[in-house]
Amino acid sequence: MASMSDLVFLLLIFFMLTSTLVAPSAINLLLPSSDSRTMVPQTVNVHINDERQLFLEDRPVSLEALQEGLLEVLEGMHEGTVVLRADHTVPVQHIVDVIDAVESINSRYQVRHRVILATQPRR
Repeated sequence: MASMSDLVFLLLIFFMLTSTLVAPSAINLLLPSSDSRTMVPQTVNVHINDERQLFLEDRPVSLEALQEGLLEVLEGMHEGTVVLRADHTVPVQHIVDVIDAVESINSRYQVRHRVILATQPRR
């Protein structure tokens, strides 16, 4: 019986540790689907929900404030990755606006940040 309780505690510790490694997104999005798999280190997340609202990490921002917020997060980095998580109903122009904000930072400060569009696997 003692070994059974040890096993239960080991499982409890395992699930507690692994559940803290998963970072759930607080913004509900239906990402577009894709077959490609690209794993990159994430520097900053930008979300666009189905109501066309922009979020820098979990903080709502306007398009004008997005560039300033990105500057704060990417300050001191020569290369960074901006992961764009856009709902599948978002028009392409909103995605291009975010890419333009990052490219403006790149040209102004002579850095090489890139934008990756997050997708979900096809079913």
